Amino acid sequence: MEQTFNEQETLRREALGKLRELGIEPYPAPLYPVNATASGIKAEFDPEKGNLTDLCIAGRLMSRRIMGAASFAELQDETGRIQIYVNRDEICPGEDKTLYNTVFKKLLDIGDIIGVKGFAFITKTGQLSVHVKELTLLSKSLRVLPIVKEQDGKVFDAFSDPELRYRQRYVDLIVNPQVKETFVKRAKIIATMREYFNAAGCLEVETPILQSIPGGAAARPFITHHNALDIDLYMRIANELYLKRLIVGGFSGVYEFAKDFRNEGMDKTHNPEFTCMEIYVAYKDYIWMMEFVEKMLAKIALEVNGTTKVKIGEHEVDFGGTFRRLPILEAIKEYAGVDVSGMDEDELRKTCKELHVEVDESFGKGKLIDAIFGEYAEDKLIQPTFITDYPVEMSPLTKRHRSNPALTERFELFVCGKELANAYSELNDPIDQFERFQEQARLKSKGDDEAMFIDMDFVRALEYGMPPTSGLGMGIDRLTMFMTGQTTIQDVLFFPQMRPKPVD
Repeated sequence: MEQTFNEQETLRREALGKLRELGIEPYPAPLYPVNATASGIKAEFDPEKGNLTDLCIAGRLMSRRIMGAASFAELQDETGRIQIYVNRDEICPGEDKTLYNTVFKKLLDIGDIIGVKGFAFITKTGQLSVHVKELTLLSKSLRVLPIVKEQDGKVFDAFSDPELRYRQRYVDLIVNPQVKETFVKRAKIIATMREYFNAAGCLEVETPILQSIPGGAAARPFITHHNALDIDLYMRIANELYLKRLIVGGFSGVYEFAKDFRNEGMDKTHNPEFTCMEIYVAYKDYIWMMEFVEKMLAKIALEVNGTTKVKIGEHEVDFGGTFRRLPILEAIKEYAGVDVSGMDEDELRKTCKELHVEVDESFGKGKLIDAIFGEYAEDKLIQPTFITDYPVEMSPLTKRHRSNPALTERFELFVCGKELANAYSELNDPIDQFERFQEQARLKSKGDDEAMFIDMDFVRALEYGMPPTSGLGMGIDRLTMFMTGQTTIQDVLFFPQMRPKPVD
């Protein structure tokens, strides 16, 4: 494949050659003794003490003002930007001024990564800067950065096109520093959850991504082929059944941050590859899990934002306190104005038609109820709300409700009209579980390609005995969206899935 370059890219490649002619390696050995950061210098410098006299900082050259024998430039590292002052006679103390006159002034470009050694000082205009005593080129940039400029309240050359930002996240992170904060918060969310689960006595584990049977959720899987075994395997759609096998094996609490894969649609809240956290705790039920989730989300909000109140779109959502608990059939009655409890499949299908709810012929009773709920209730659930007590047809892995066997002990947590978590009192009756799997097989035969497979090894595991257990699954991408105020899942994924496009 042959590359073509525009005028600026050609000039940069010519500069690269000239640097090498001067004996300067544009990509030197990686060891550079960095001992300071932009934010650290700003936090620690005391002009009265005259400290920070032996600094070594590295970063990307983001601006430059050439002024004869002395110049100012701006250096950007992971923590922010800081001004540097470059004097010709300081970095070129001898007769040879090539490093300043030729290299710094002519052969360096915006975007190049450099290292400088020197000391901190305050300029005559009151600007904290690093007085450069030594300058080293660490990496030559061959592409031109989009430099964002502001003038009279207007922004020029902003790198704001969503498709470009997602395809070239590396550029997005360089020129839009606020983007980095979203991913710092994402890491803090996960770290807070780990701390919370570990404190509760749970063990972090890992389970298979390639599975012979895609279980634990109703979703369409990705299929691949294992050459050595000569069998088809599935990318996991959930890690639930493996984690419950570990509860059978004797662990009292296990959790996993898992990459899951679902071969389904893509939109602002769905990506085919996503991160899900699942946790299972023995001798607990879904009521206990609600309280566990409430305390966890309040802790996360405080750690990430300093308050339990978070701005999500036009809504202020409060993750503090006790969330509303609303049975799903009551929610349908409240928002759709119809009582669907006790209806059979034909009656539900007729009700859907009367309510103008679009359904498929393959839909069973559970999906018909879910369709009505999704159409009439979901978008009304702005503040955190536990939707509880789902009909048994909707929950093939869930324990029947202790006071009504037609229902299950399940909740889904909704925030701003979107599902954030799904939790059960786990079904541990192997006979009931096998019958539920058989019903899923019936739905699959009718054309429901999201219906679950029968996992006989999981049934066998239950036959050895699983203690009463509560389980929870929570989407980390969506949780990050809520905690950072983002409106699209692509903004909380470093590299969201996109249709391939040739590199220009």
